[in-house]
Amino acid sequence: MSDSDPRTEIGMAEMPLAVRPCSLAAALDVLGERWSLLALREIGYGVHRFARIAGYTGASRDILADRLRKLEAAGVIERRQYSEHPPRYEYHFTEAGRELFPAMLALSQWGDRWAVEAPAVTRTHTCGRPVQVDLHCHHCGRPVTRDTVHVEPVNA
Repeated sequence: MSDSDPRTEIGMAEMPLAVRPCSLAAALDVLGERWSLLALREIGYGVHRFARIAGYTGASRDILADRLRKLEAAGVIERRQYSEHPPRYEYHFTEAGRELFPAMLALSQWGDRWAVEAPAVTRTHTCGRPVQVDLHCHHCGRPVTRDTVHVEPVNA
């Protein structure tokens, strides 16, 4: 909402002060930790075995095991056994994990622009062109920006 929008004064910023229940907070409870996101990055790169995920992320084995258990419990990844003796598992995305791809891509794109001097990887589409995440309304096709999105509580 822009400052000239008449709903600004009765909008989300003017609601009674209290901790908001929100989907972003719930998502952060599952994903909002460095080692979880880096493990998901590696699984997205096609790295599925624990030792290689640990090696590419730099996470300690204990921390990584904990984060992978939490991601599995949340339904973001699943373990698939690839060896019986000794029992060994690979980690793969579930549908919920695959749906994280656009968000992870957008976060990486933001990091390329604002958090590093130079990107460490390039991302290209199968057409050969660089990937650029842009949000557009599925209904009208116009860009989705902070000024074009109106947020209202569901129970209003």
